[in-house]
Parts: sequence; C-alpha cells; structure tokens
Amino acid sequence: MESPFHRGPGVLRGYAGALALSLVLADPVGAIAAQDAGVAMAAGPVVFQNQIPSVNLAFLNEFAGKTSKDVVKDKRFHALVKGVIPKTMYHYGSDMPLWVASEDMLDGRPLPVSIREGRYVMVATEGGLRLAGRGFFWFDMQEGIALGGVYFHPVNGEPTPTLAVFSRQLKDTTVSMNQLPAEFARDLAQWILDGHLRFVTPRYFIPENGKKYVLVHDEDYCETAPGGPAPRLDVCQQLNAEAADADLDAAYFMEQSRHAANATAWTLNPAQTAWLDVRNQSCGGGVNGMPCRIRLTRQRTRALLQHQ
Repeated sequence: MESPFHRGPGVLRGYAGALALSLVLADPVGAIAAQDAGVAMAAGPVVFQNQIPSVNLAFLNEFAGKTSKDVVKDKRFHALVKGVIPKTMYHYGSDMPLWVASEDMLDGRPLPVSIREGRYVMVATEGGLRLAGRGFFWFDMQEGIALGGVYFHPVNGEPTPTLAVFSRQLKDTTVSMNQLPAEFARDLAQWILDGHLRFVTPRYFIPENGKKYVLVHDEDYCETAPGGPAPRLDVCQQLNAEAADADLDAAYFMEQSRHAANATAWTLNPAQTAWLDVRNQSCGGGVNGMPCRIRLTRQRTRALLQHQ
C-alpha cells in the first residue's frame, strides 16, 4: 500500500490554492469553521502567556520596506525571538535545537517584511539552504503575541512536507487553527500562497513544554466567502478530504513518537492499515464518497488524539 505520507501535489495548486486563500482573506473567522463537530478538541481561542510589552516590539516598524535579511542581522530581533522559541530538539534532516533549525531557515531567500495595519508583522523567507526549508516569525505588536514557524520536506519517511508552528507563549496541548488569531491565519495563508507551498500538510505546534502536537485543520474549504462565488464541490471536498487525511497522518505519527519534537519516521502498523482499507471500502471513491471519508477520518483522528 502506498504510504499516506507521500501523496504528491494533489489539487493544492492554482484554483485550489486561490480558493483556500480567498476564504481566509475574505472571512478568516468564518473560513476557519470546524468541518465536523467531532474534530473540535477545545473551545475558544488559546490564551497567550507572558505577552511582550509593545515598547519591546516597536523597533520592528523600522524594517518596513526592508527584507527579512535586514531584520535577522539586528541584535534586538535575536533577543526577541530567543524568548519565543521553545527549548527543544527538532528534527530538520538531523537533530538540532529548534532555534538552530529556525535560524537556518531564516538564512534562506529573504522576503519583504510585511507590516499590516501598523500592527501585524511577518518576517519570513521563501527558501532555505536544505530540504526546501523556510521559516517565519509573526507578531501582533498590539497584543504582544509572537508565533514562529518552520516548513520543510523530510526525506526519512515521516509526513511530508511538514509545517510546525511554535511559541513559548503557548501552554495548550490541544490546538486547532481556529483557536489561533485570525490575522495570523490570514498572513500564514498569504505566505503559503506566495511561496507556492502546499495548503494542506501535516501540521504541528510546539508550545512552551517543547513537545510536538497536532495542529488540527478545521478550515472548511467548501465555505462560501461573503460576496464570492460558491467553490467547486469536487475541488473543495478534495481539499477537506486531504486535510482530514493530513490530520490523521500527524496523529498517527505523534502517537508512535510520543510527541517528540525530533521524532523520525515510523511505519503503519497492521491495525492502522486495516482501518484505512475498511474506510475506503465503506465510503467508496469519487466525490460522492468524500463526505463519508472525511467524517470517518476525523472520527478516527479524534479518537487517537483523545488517547495521547
């Protein structure tokens, strides 16, 4: 059986990518609505601890019109992100501290620093030195919130490509995308589109404790953006199905690796392989089988996450 971790590009380019982005940009809260009640792991937005005083973030305004390369040279930026990155080992081709992996990815091709509404800052790159790695740091200068992220293509058999969002301001161990700030989701979607990345991948978050957890997809790609045309059912359902599969892949991986941030590959055990066969036989193929496949996959993911 083909590994679910190597599915190829799917439909997540062109129209599908524009569809996903348009939903988030038009209505970031509405677009990030749970696809299935069974996937909701927690209610309400996450609470960020130890918010950064606005005065300590104000210097970021100096980099408007400049690039991430200019920012990462600044000692104030290094001091700032040091307090954002959890102290943990991360697997980026080999084991290394997460701050080293993040620094390596920020050495990639720089992007212009984005400052929206005088408040939301994205410092990011579009291509790292190895494994197509790239990273970002996002700040809400008004609320004193900071989130980092790393994206790369593992080559050792684990779910790929992979996106990990991290922050020492997070204490939660169950998080879905709709619990993170909507403006973060907006800027993350733009970064993904600009970098021609996959919109749906296995996703994780690393909180203050340094362990890695599934960052659940609860975006509904069949949601109609306000004032916009209804998305094509076959395309949006495929996106929802791939999101459900990505969460299941991530949940399996975390179950086997016990939430280690430097986890490496594993193989499907017979029970998991049997479950996939039963699901596919029960739901059938094509667009008509998608709602069943999504529902059963999310139920399975929920069960896995509740026992981790």
